[in-house]
Amino acid sequence: MLRFAGRDTTRLLQTGDPEPVEWINSAGPSTIFLTCEHAGRAVPQALGDLGIPAEEMERHIAYDVGAEGVARGLAERLDAALILQRYSRLVIDCNRPLEAKDCIVTQSDGTAVPVNADIADLDRSRRYVEIHQPLHEAIAVTLDQRQAMGKPLVLVSVHSFTPVMRATGAVRDFELGLLYNRDARLAEGLAEAFRAANPDVTVKLNAPYHVDDVSDYTIPVHGERRGIPHVLIEVRNDLITDARGQEEWADRLARPLRLAADRIEGKA
Repeated sequence: MLRFAGRDTTRLLQTGDPEPVEWINSAGPSTIFLTCEHAGRAVPQALGDLGIPAEEMERHIAYDVGAEGVARGLAERLDAALILQRYSRLVIDCNRPLEAKDCIVTQSDGTAVPVNADIADLDRSRRYVEIHQPLHEAIAVTLDQRQAMGKPLVLVSVHSFTPVMRATGAVRDFELGLLYNRDARLAEGLAEAFRAANPDVTVKLNAPYHVDDVSDYTIPVHGERRGIPHVLIEVRNDLITDARGQEEWADRLARPLRLAADRIEGKA
């Protein structure tokens, strides 16, 4: 039987709920700065189980399967700082602006999310203020500090995508997507370096979707507005469901990413 918990009248997050932001290697000296907006599957106690079966929380609709492991692997290999978001994208999608329709979804890839149906403006605001904002404030402060030091800076957002969309049957028959909007420098450089090192892997630019100001947040706000090189990495999630796959893809991505960043910085 599906469970719905009572809601706190003043705050969403309560004692025992995890903090929305987790830092990994925050003092990492690399010019590459990593984010993983869909790393976690936590749900605030006040929202119960969102009204969905437990197995739905294992799917890509709840989080980016394997992305956290790949991001952690990259942070280790590059000695780079990484910031993770701990709450499920079914609570609030921290890579969407608040006004986006899919910032808080009522349905995702064929699964209805009853707790999100007819959500009040106050409840939307609480999720945004308590979960979304702390992540992006932390990113903004860190990038501002690093830019003030006058050192090169590269922003990399790590994600994963499902090979088949359940609702539509759409098939994504490639392994790696590199996404951007107005600034293709890092995406194109990474694609070139990655293909040279991994000729057996199909790499596509701006797939499975295209970054824009309406449906994305991290790249437009933290990358484009600052004018720093950036890329959103999408790895097909059936390749990174376990630790072995995550380590393999961190290995595959680390050197090409460093090479692409160095070329932009004029080191290579």
